[in-house]
Amino acid sequence: MTKNTVGVIGGGQLARMMIPPAIELGIDIRVLEEAEGMSAEIAASGVGDYRDLDTVLAFAETVDVITFDHEHVPPAILRELVSRGIPVHPGPDALLYAQDKLQMRAKLSELGVPVPDWAAVESADELGAFLDDHGGRAVVKTARGGYDGKGVRVVTEASGADDWFLALAEDGRGGALLVEELVSFQRELAQLIARRPSGETAVWPVVETIQRDGVCAEVIAPAPQSAERVVELAAEIARTIATELGVTGVLAVEMFETTDGRVLVNELAMRPHNSGHWSIEGAVTSQFEQHLRAVLDLPLGAPDVRDEWAVMVNILGGPAEGTLQDRYPAALAAHPSAKLHGYGKEPRPGRKVGHVTVCGDDLDDVVYNARGAASFFID
Repeated sequence: MTKNTVGVIGGGQLARMMIPPAIELGIDIRVLEEAEGMSAEIAASGVGDYRDLDTVLAFAETVDVITFDHEHVPPAILRELVSRGIPVHPGPDALLYAQDKLQMRAKLSELGVPVPDWAAVESADELGAFLDDHGGRAVVKTARGGYDGKGVRVVTEASGADDWFLALAEDGRGGALLVEELVSFQRELAQLIARRPSGETAVWPVVETIQRDGVCAEVIAPAPQSAERVVELAAEIARTIATELGVTGVLAVEMFETTDGRVLVNELAMRPHNSGHWSIEGAVTSQFEQHLRAVLDLPLGAPDVRDEWAVMVNILGGPAEGTLQDRYPAALAAHPSAKLHGYGKEPRPGRKVGHVTVCGDDLDDVVYNARGAASFFID
């Protein structure tokens, strides 16, 4: 019998955006949300702690395959699911490299994938030695848990991460921080790829991502003025990572295009990703439909773009008063080419509460309309 019930752990906007393609494909999608009233509540079949084995097992027994809205489920729980014969995509052996930045850096270095110069440091002295070797400036990251600029800081002195070293010591489990060279880059790129268990892959065009305060603000697809070498290298890097790590589902590879011509991997996400939201309207097969196809081991869809350009602008924070829906009439009237996506979240400074996508053949016009529509929702 064909498996067609997908269980998503995590009730955020990524799970929410899997619901429409699941309906179109006739897939039964169920969500374990962390609390009532989350973005994907319409498909929630349970509320519970993803860190509790019994809760996750009870949910997993109601579906054919488990996938994720985030990477935070403890590896021990995922391994228990696998030991009981429950398909988990991506599996714990792959997901480890999206959960732990030190493991990720070590594995990518082993595979020969280009990354910034890095080290694992356990003390201020070790951090100071790295700074001495790298011009007195570096980026320090916590190995686990950071996202959207959290758990990342630039340091210029050995004491710059003392609070994080103290937190590691107080945790009682030890561990290290990741320190990297401060890369001089001209822009940030993201390469999305989907891979199904049988090995088939599909690659979307490489995109340019624009960050503000450590958070993705805009995405341009495909990345403008990209040399053929960069396009081919980004795709090759993504294929290597997806294949060698055995990723199933969507993989997002965030990259730096450096001022000296290198393409370096910055981060990995093994799930649909903010840099791929443009694909809902802009690609033949969106990242959300593709993720469902991949985790069910169905043939993958074409990742080709529908128009010459697609621009996605995040709505960060939202209106100071009222809801996003209150602003819809004015935004839609002013920018009829814009597609609006609300996440069902309460406005809060810096929070991703929705996004706008515009597609077309004139990049300046597409950017103007995407930014213009988004501006209606930000005070």
